[in-house]
Parts: sequence; structure tokens; C-alpha cells
Amino acid sequence: MNQTLRDLAEKLGCRLLGDGSITVTSVSSLQSATNRSLVFAEDVPNLNLALGSPAAAVIAGEFAAGEPTASVTAANPILISTQPRLTFARAAKLLRDQAPNPAIHPTAVISDSAKVGKNSSIGPRAILGDRVKVGDTATIGAGAVIGDDAVIGVDCRIDANVTVYPGTILGDRVIVQAGAVLGSAGFGYVRDSATGRYEQSPQIGLLVIEDDVDIGANSTIDRGALEETRIRQGAKIDNLVHIGHNCQIGENVIIAAQTGLSGSVTIEDNVVMGGQVGIGDHARVEAGAMLGGQCGILPKKVLRGKGVVFWGTPAKPVKEYLKELAFLSRSARKGR
Repeated sequence: MNQTLRDLAEKLGCRLLGDGSITVTSVSSLQSATNRSLVFAEDVPNLNLALGSPAAAVIAGEFAAGEPTASVTAANPILISTQPRLTFARAAKLLRDQAPNPAIHPTAVISDSAKVGKNSSIGPRAILGDRVKVGDTATIGAGAVIGDDAVIGVDCRIDANVTVYPGTILGDRVIVQAGAVLGSAGFGYVRDSATGRYEQSPQIGLLVIEDDVDIGANSTIDRGALEETRIRQGAKIDNLVHIGHNCQIGENVIIAAQTGLSGSVTIEDNVVMGGQVGIGDHARVEAGAMLGGQCGILPKKVLRGKGVVFWGTPAKPVKEYLKELAFLSRSARKGR
């Protein structure tokens, strides 16, 4: 999508230095910049590199307004932002290719009782079950299956081959990447002491995903056993993440790839989790904690410490963990 710098500055809340009539079509790195692309700089050295590049314009912090190089704005316009990296991300969203014209593919299978909102697209061989509700301007990708009574909010993007189980509720602007499975039965079994065999305990709850949540490719989120699993507003979940039944994920939580959460785990707001973290059932991570890659939290444990980085298994503050490693290393050397 083409945008003039003047229009972009207004939409992004930036102060524009230079020619606002210049048109840009994309964002790019400095290395691949063209005379139609937008780049960003967070410090003076990168600003100088950006202004010397072919880029049409630069997004930079307030520091750029006072730089001598900023006087070259006739040839190199600058959009001044208090958060240049965030503004760059928002610019990318504004400049991305426009979605194709809304259409329902003739091979899609849509129940007569399903309701599809205005300007929504349904891809080839997608299936919408009974009483499904799809909000306005949503996109359902090829081969996606939306089960009975599921709700897909406004401006959601459901990519190819996603499965949304019956009764699952998605808020607005939710993005679900290819192959994800939402609302499947949790891993809960009861053993028959007489025969030794296992039988599944009831998995009849709901999965609720609130607004502005992103879910990565091939991730799986179980519905509640009797109540609900809930992913709260703004959470961002990477590829290949598993979230078990009855889990409660707070607002603006970040979960990186290959992380696994057992049932009934609570993750409070603003927690950041690295890759391959493992959390036992009924554990709680309190608000603002940061878990390094491959952290392990034992069942029913509570981890607290806003802004504290944890590491290891069982997870401990990283400074404490490193001290213990150093002690073990010294002890091993002495024992030789």
C-alpha cells in the first residue's frame, strides 16, 4: 500500500522533518533500503547510516531533531517518534499489502446457521459448522475448520489448516497462524484401580481468547476441563507452544517457542517466557517475572519477582543460579 510521509506521520503520531509528499511502499533494513522504503534508527551512528542510505525516509527518536545531519531533511525526511522501533512496527502494518477483495470461495463449506460478517473472506475448503459466528473483516484461511458454536471476532486472521474446536471464543483482531489447534480436549485421565486402565475425565469446558492475541503456527491450546482456559488480551504466543487445560494466561504475556504448560497453570500479566520453558500443573508465575530459556517450574510452586530473571530447574533468580554453578565448578576442581 502506498502512503505519503505526511499521511504516515499523521497516522503514526510523528513529527515530520522534510518533504511530506514523498511516497513510501514498504519498510526495510538499512542493507536492503530503496528509494520507496522506510527505515528506523535508535541512535546517532545508525541515523548517520540511514541518512546515507537510499531509503526514502527514516523513523528516529527525538535525538535526531538536534543532529547536524538532520539538516539534510530535504533529501532525507525524518519522522520523529518517542518510540522509533514501535513506530516502525506500526508503519509496517500500515504499509503491508492490502488484503484481497472479500470473498467466499466456492469450495468452502458453510452451515446454513453460520453467520459471516461484512467484508470477511472464507478460503478454499474451509469449513464453518453450525451456529458459527464470524465477525466483520475477518479472514478464514484455506482448509481451516471452525467447529459448531465457535465465535470469531472482528478483524481476526485465521490462517490455513487451523482447527478451532466447538464452542471456542475468539475476541477481535486475533491472529492464529497455520496449523494451530484451539480448544482440543485436555490431557486428563482417571485410572481404574481394578484393571489399571485409564479413562478420560470430563473435558467439557471452554477456551476463551481475548482481543489482540497472536498464536503461532502449530501451537495447541486445550479447553478447560469443567470451567475455562483463558488467554487474556494482548498475549503473544510463539510457534509450537502447548497450553494445557484450565490455564489462565494474563495480559501482555510473551511465550516463546516450544514452551509447555501443564494443566491449571496461572501466568499473571506481563510475564516473559523464553523458549522451551516447562511448567508443572497448578504452578503460578506472578506478574512481571522473566523466565529464561529451558526454565523448569515444579508443580504447585509459586514464582514471584517483578522484573527478576529466572533460570534453571527448579527455576531460581539467575544470579543465585550462577553462584551455585560457580560453587559446583570450584568444588569439582578441588576434588580432582
